[in-house]
Amino acid sequence: MIVLDYMELGNPSDRHYEHRNQPLVQGVGTKYFTLLEANPLPAVRIDILEKVELGYPSKVKRIIQVHYDDLTSMAKANLPEALKMILNENEKIFVEFFNIADPVNIRLHALELLPGIGKKTMRLILDERATRRFESFEDIRQRAKIEPVKVIVERLLKEFMGGEKYYVFLKPRERDAIYLGYLERLYGEIL
Repeated sequence: MIVLDYMELGNPSDRHYEHRNQPLVQGVGTKYFTLLEANPLPAVRIDILEKVELGYPSKVKRIIQVHYDDLTSMAKANLPEALKMILNENEKIFVEFFNIADPVNIRLHALELLPGIGKKTMRLILDERATRRFESFEDIRQRAKIEPVKVIVERLLKEFMGGEKYYVFLKPRERDAIYLGYLERLYGEIL
C-alpha cells in the first residue's frame, strides 16, 4: 500500500472507536486501489507516500478496508499523487488498457468514460491502436495527444467518490452501477 496519511496520535473523528487514540495509517492498495486503514507497529516510522508491504514482515497490523468518505483531508489530498506513483510503476499494465478497451454499448466506448476523451479523441486512439499497439505512456502522449496518467487518475478519483453509472476500474458500492472490470482483465492478460 502507498501511505496517504499517518496520524501518530490517532484520528479523533474516526467512526471506529479503536482508531481515535491509537496511531493510524491510511493508504491505497497498489493492485486494485483498495482504500485501507491500519495501525503501525510500535516504534515504526512511516512516511507519507511511502510504499508499505502488507505481507510478512510489515510495518502495519490490523488492516481494514475503508471508503473514500472515511479518508482524512490529508489522505484525500495525497491520493492523486499516490495514484500517479502506482500507474507509473505499473505502466505496462495501464498502457494495455488503451489497447484492449472496447465498447460498453452501441453508443458508448470505455475510452469515453475517461475525462477529456470524447468521440473525436476516442476515434484517434482507436485508429492509432489499429495501426500499432501502444507501448508506453509516452507513445500514447505522442500518438493520441492525451495525458494517459492524468485521465486515468481523474477517472479513478471519480470512481472513488461514487455516483457513477459505469465503473471502469473499481468495484462500485452502488448496486445499480455497472462494473466493467478492467483491472481484472488487465492483470489477467499481463501477469
